[in-house]
Amino acid sequence: MATKTRKFSLWTFADRFEGDKVVWIILLMLCLISIVCMFSSTSRLLKPDTTRLDLVKEQAILVAAGLGIIILLYNIRNIKVFRWCSMVFGFSVPFLLLLMLDLRVDTPVVKALYINGAYRILSVGGVQVHVFEVVKVAMVLYLAWALDAFKKGELKGSRLSPIWKKIIYIYAPFLIIFVMIIPGGNSSALFIGGIMFLVILLGGGNFKDLLVLFLAGLAIIGVCIGIYHASDRKYMERIGTAISRVTDTHDWEAQFLKSRPGSREYQDAIDKLRQPYSAKIAIHEGGLFGKGPGQSTQRYVVPDISEDYMYSFIIEEYGLFGGILVICLYVSLLARGSIIVRNCGKDLYAKLSVAGLCLLISGQAFLHMFVNADIGPMTGQTLPMISHGASAFLCFCVAFGVILSFSRIAARRIEKETREAEPLMESRDELSATLDDLDAFESGKLENDDEIQETQGNY
Repeated sequence: MATKTRKFSLWTFADRFEGDKVVWIILLMLCLISIVCMFSSTSRLLKPDTTRLDLVKEQAILVAAGLGIIILLYNIRNIKVFRWCSMVFGFSVPFLLLLMLDLRVDTPVVKALYINGAYRILSVGGVQVHVFEVVKVAMVLYLAWALDAFKKGELKGSRLSPIWKKIIYIYAPFLIIFVMIIPGGNSSALFIGGIMFLVILLGGGNFKDLLVLFLAGLAIIGVCIGIYHASDRKYMERIGTAISRVTDTHDWEAQFLKSRPGSREYQDAIDKLRQPYSAKIAIHEGGLFGKGPGQSTQRYVVPDISEDYMYSFIIEEYGLFGGILVICLYVSLLARGSIIVRNCGKDLYAKLSVAGLCLLISGQAFLHMFVNADIGPMTGQTLPMISHGASAFLCFCVAFGVILSFSRIAARRIEKETREAEPLMESRDELSATLDDLDAFESGKLENDDEIQETQGNY
């Protein structure tokens, strides 16, 4: 007898996706929020001959490109492809070298861009690439591969002892990347270093080795501070910026109130207070329900509201409920990632990749939110998948593509776990049967408790 084929519909189409559907929903929600927010977030992105609809079109095209990357990675069924790509540690090193070499001379193909007092972006054929965003994803995948290969004894160097393999393949790359990022951004170095440290820790890193690694990181920071002071503050300028943000106890608000409008002191105080205070004003004015799409006023005050202060903008226009929705999406990603990791079986590479990428996305999101709420110094970390930035968006799309591809490994285990889970409530039939037994007992049809238990045992 021929089997009856199901008609095509939206639900059957969604059912055919083998990847984690909760992660798919989170991804699509973040993409939609990015398009809506980009429409009304800032006028700084507008050019003389463009409108806000042009911004929406650009963001929609970017989202479509990102989804294309995700679907491409999602359809890679051989995990060996990801392992091979992950071991290309040198992929991110040339980009960082170009930034460190202070490439000021314009070249036809590649040049470093000096923005906000540091080299962080490369222009490759006119396309801007935020190098640190590439390094974040690349290093998580590389360390996942290196730790898995070390556990399996697959690292090259048969004459090397295990400790030297750890140093060459795991700890040395960690320190090299950390050193190369510091000149361009201290907060980025600390954040990426923290994520890499957590991946090594989750991969079963030895406590003594991790302690040495942590102390080595502190020593590197100390050396950078020494270079900054020894060079009379000419080198390692970002170290000076970090020190000023952490140790600055000057009351800029008092200076603003006491200074004469238009004076140098007055302007310096405004420059220091504009972004953090405007972000808090945006959060305060948002209230419960927000001002509504396109009604933000602080977007005209904060120049980077579409990037570094996107979360405060979301609360201003969509209120506390909009802010909670965004928080729930990132928390759900972290929770769902833990379920995927737990069900990846014995594949350490898949486990570490999913765990590291989920920690990267959620961790950066909450760091962004803390800065917007004026909890801690400004770091310049964007809101993943929502803030403006093409290279950052595409890099996080790669991360989502890997997570969804690896979720296939765990899909059958998760389905089995769901089927075997105990229901939170009794089914209607079971409850009805129990009530019928009680009625029968009260009417005298069942004479004792043993009969009741025997009858209930049949259901």
